[in-house]
Amino acid sequence: MNTLRTAMLLAAMTALFMGVGFLIGGSGGMMIALLIAAGTNLFSYWNADKMVLSMNRAVEVDEKNAPEYYAIVQALAKQAGLPMPRTYLIDNPQPNAFATGRNPQNAAVAASTGLLQRLTHEEVAAVMAHELAHVQHRDTLTMTIVATFAGAISMLGNFAFFLGGNRDLDGNRDNNNPFGFVGVLAAMIVAPFAALIVQMAVSRTREYEADRRGAEICGHPLWLASALDKIARGAERIPNPDAERNPAMAHLFIINPLHGERMDNLFSTHPSTENRIAALQDMARQMASGTGATPRPTPAPRQAEEQQPSGPWGQAPQAEQPAEPARPKANPWGRNPTGPKGRWS
Repeated sequence: MNTLRTAMLLAAMTALFMGVGFLIGGSGGMMIALLIAAGTNLFSYWNADKMVLSMNRAVEVDEKNAPEYYAIVQALAKQAGLPMPRTYLIDNPQPNAFATGRNPQNAAVAASTGLLQRLTHEEVAAVMAHELAHVQHRDTLTMTIVATFAGAISMLGNFAFFLGGNRDLDGNRDNNNPFGFVGVLAAMIVAPFAALIVQMAVSRTREYEADRRGAEICGHPLWLASALDKIARGAERIPNPDAERNPAMAHLFIINPLHGERMDNLFSTHPSTENRIAALQDMARQMASGTGATPRPTPAPRQAEEQQPSGPWGQAPQAEQPAEPARPKANPWGRNPTGPKGRWS
C-alpha cells in the first residue's frame, strides 16, 4: 500500500509539474517539464535526504560526541524493531526534529540543539519515537520527495515570467503557448499554491498516525503531548532561518517551523497542536483504562522516589552519583554537553 501510495504521489507531482510547464511554454514547455520531472524523481529517490540534511546544516553524531541523545535513538530503534538510523544534530535554537531517508535501512533522524536543551529526557525520547514512527511507516521517502518536488514547482512558478511567455528567444510570438502571458501569470500564482496543497495532503494525516505509533514505541502518550506543547511554543517565539529560506521542507518537521502556520485548516501543513495533544491525552486515558493499545513494559523508575518510568532506553541517568565525572567530550560545535541549561546545552 505504501509503495502504491508513493507511486500515485509521484505521478500526481509529475502531472502537476507538466501542467506548470504547459502554462509557461505550451507543449514544448510541457515536454521539458516532463524531462525535468523524471530527473527530479531519480534525484529525489537517491539524494533528497542528503539535500534536506544539508539545507538544515545537520551534522552526524555518534555515541562519542552526543552520547545520551544517540543512546535514546538507539534504544528506541531497538524497541521499534528498526535498524539504527543515522543520527544528526542541527545547531538551531528552535526546538524541532524530523526524519528522512528512502527506507528504514537508509533512514536518518535529526534533532535541533534547541530541542535537546528545552525538553526533558522523556520528552526527547517521545519526539524521537515519533520520528522513528515515520521511518517505520515509510513516510520519510514520500515526504522527502514531496519536499523536493514542491520546492522545484514553487521555483518554476517564481521564475515563470523569465522562463516562458508569449514570445520566443528571437522575440517572435510563440504559438505553442495558447495562454501567452495569462498562462505565465497563472503558473506564477497557481504553482506554489498547488505544491502546498500536495504537501498538506501527505503530511497532516501522517502526523496523527506517527503520534499514535510514537506514543506506543516510547510507552507514554503524555510524554509526547508535553513535548508537542513545548515545541509549538518554542517555534512561535524562535525563528528558524534555514526553514524560512526553504519552506517546502516545513512538512518534514514534527511542528511547523514557519511563523504564522498554526491553524488546523485548509492552508496548514500540520494538524493543530491542540488537536494532536487532545488525541494523545485520549490515548493515555484509554491505556489507563485498559481499553486502548497496551505499550511494551518500561524499565524501573529513574529514581527510587519517582513514580514516572524512565522509558525504553533502559537505565537511569548517572547524574545522582556523588563522584565527579570525567570531563565530557565536546559536541560537534565544541560546546560542553552537560552545561547549565541541560544535558545537551
